[in-house]
Amino acid sequence: MTFAESDNSARRVPRITLIDTLRGVALIAMATYHFTWDLEFFGYVDPGTATQGFFRIYARCIASSFLFLAGVSLVLANTPDIRWRPFWKRFAVIAAAAIVVSVGTYFLFADEWIYFGILHNIAISSLIGLAFIGMPALLTAAIAVLVVIGLLFDYFWMPGVLDLATFDTRWLSWIGFAEMPPRSNDYVPLFPWIAAPLAGIALARLAVDRQWLHGLARIQTKGNILSKAGRHSLVIYLVHQPVLIGLVYLFSLVHPAPPPDPRRGYVLSCEMSCQRTADAKLCTSFCGCTADRLIAENLMTPLQNGTVAPQDDRIQTIANECSMAAEKPKP
Repeated sequence: MTFAESDNSARRVPRITLIDTLRGVALIAMATYHFTWDLEFFGYVDPGTATQGFFRIYARCIASSFLFLAGVSLVLANTPDIRWRPFWKRFAVIAAAAIVVSVGTYFLFADEWIYFGILHNIAISSLIGLAFIGMPALLTAAIAVLVVIGLLFDYFWMPGVLDLATFDTRWLSWIGFAEMPPRSNDYVPLFPWIAAPLAGIALARLAVDRQWLHGLARIQTKGNILSKAGRHSLVIYLVHQPVLIGLVYLFSLVHPAPPPDPRRGYVLSCEMSCQRTADAKLCTSFCGCTADRLIAENLMTPLQNGTVAPQDDRIQTIANECSMAAEKPKP
């Protein structure tokens, strides 16, 4: 070994087991969320439970934590220099796992298969992150903040200004500017999620510059189960959901879920879809009205089982009349 190689090895970042433990915590959170999704899928909780309210925020926090830690790990694994062979090996493994997820969900959930989920995002964000590893931490952090500001601008101040129908195909919606992206059980586009790995890169870069890493490395957590799980997070990610689904399925054979209330299920689904573009109060009125009319005219069951299409003239008439009623000012 030459002197230059010896010096470079000495400057390598020590393994920080605290990162493994934090990743393990994120795995537990992910498993609890997916278990809720499974319970909903098999009818044990109300439709929309896993995609609305607290669980919607919970899911976003979990995804952000994985992406943030991926950004941190990218810097730690490639300091002081990019280790190209390990990088490409890790990238290939993640990309292959993402393809497995896409293929598997395509056969299981053809209408909502995962074409760009968390693993796809981590793979692409790792490539993009290479350009930021050598940048000043504050510059990377500033770009992450600008992405978040763009999200807030698009969501609150000028809703939909960054949403374009051109990006609505699966070939383009992964970028993040789709107006109506194709349905998916896990959709994590680059915008705005790129902000999370960039924030992780910025913090890790700051830790390197301020020489905090050796202090963090002294916080030893490698003996706990969370740290061990965090070191094998990809395997656990791929295996946990089939196991959970299998367990809930076996339970359903012994104790089937009660038959769903068609009206309640319709209203929850309708409100979730409606609130993407309209006021919550208006959506409550509109969805309740259409549900009552569909039941009164014996169209609820045919609509839900697909024998009557949403484009049916009778359905459209009900929707138009309920829309006018919902928008009509109350005396």
